[in-house]
Amino acid sequence: MSDPAPGHPAEPVSPVRLTEQAEPTQPAGPIRLAEPAGPGRDLAAMRLALAEAALAAAGGDVPIGAVVIGADGTVLGRGHNIREVAADPTGHAEIVALRAAATAVGEWRLTGATLVVTLEPCTMCAGALVLARVDRLVYGAIDEKAGAVGSLWDVVRDRRLNHRPEVITGVAAPDCTALLDTFFASRRTPRRPHSDDR
Repeated sequence: MSDPAPGHPAEPVSPVRLTEQAEPTQPAGPIRLAEPAGPGRDLAAMRLALAEAALAAAGGDVPIGAVVIGADGTVLGRGHNIREVAADPTGHAEIVALRAAATAVGEWRLTGATLVVTLEPCTMCAGALVLARVDRLVYGAIDEKAGAVGSLWDVVRDRRLNHRPEVITGVAAPDCTALLDTFFASRRTPRRPHSDDR
């Protein structure tokens, strides 16, 4: 378990407070997080991302969820992994959420937006959020195998790129990690004893 990011509580995730209630799918109308900008809003947005991640798991995909929040707290887009169900190698939660947000605002530049995701983005997703000009990235669990925001690579802080978002890590990390651990544990088959095992 990692320590929470400064200013972000390590408490278990509970239902999100919204000014309007919504299911963890693309809402019919705009939803605005009730919390003011800062750690409270980041945690509330992570609750939505965790709900999206649960949808991915229910569909047989790796449970990663993402939301894009506008500067005023409006949920601009949501997404969860759809690689398996859509047979789409780009069907990562972040890409789905960024596409939905760009559609909602009517352009590809997501200036002022925050991308909140349950797992550290990979190189594709880190590149996409930089290209979309997202101002802030908030993520929960570290991805030591494919993370591109400091674990293996650091795409978002590369000085050669023309945009570098603020990065907040560790928000609800224990909950994000537990969801992934449970998913992968359910897919592992017990190891059969081998004759050389003694």
